Amino acid sequence: MLDDLLLGSVVLNDEQGREESFKVVRVLEMNEQHYVLLQSLDDPGDDLLILRVEGDVESDDASLVGVDDDDEWEAVAEAFDELLFDVDED
Repeated sequence: MLDDLLLGSVVLNDEQGREESFKVVRVLEMNEQHYVLLQSLDDPGDDLLILRVEGDVESDDASLVGVDDDDEWEAVAEAFDELLFDVDED
């Protein structure tokens, strides 16, 4: 799974079993967890999606899950914001 994420794309199934392709915008490791920031390739205007990688990221025994805890989500979203939108104050 980590190889797919680092290659830059992943295909997920929605609640109805339909496949949707996503571009991996960024992978982040925080507090010994891996997170991904995804953008829909089918509808690039959709909001970006933050998911946590569960399981062993070095093998195919991993999956992407939603971040249900509000505090965890806020911390990860802020970390992604800093990575993507860090403005050089010089």
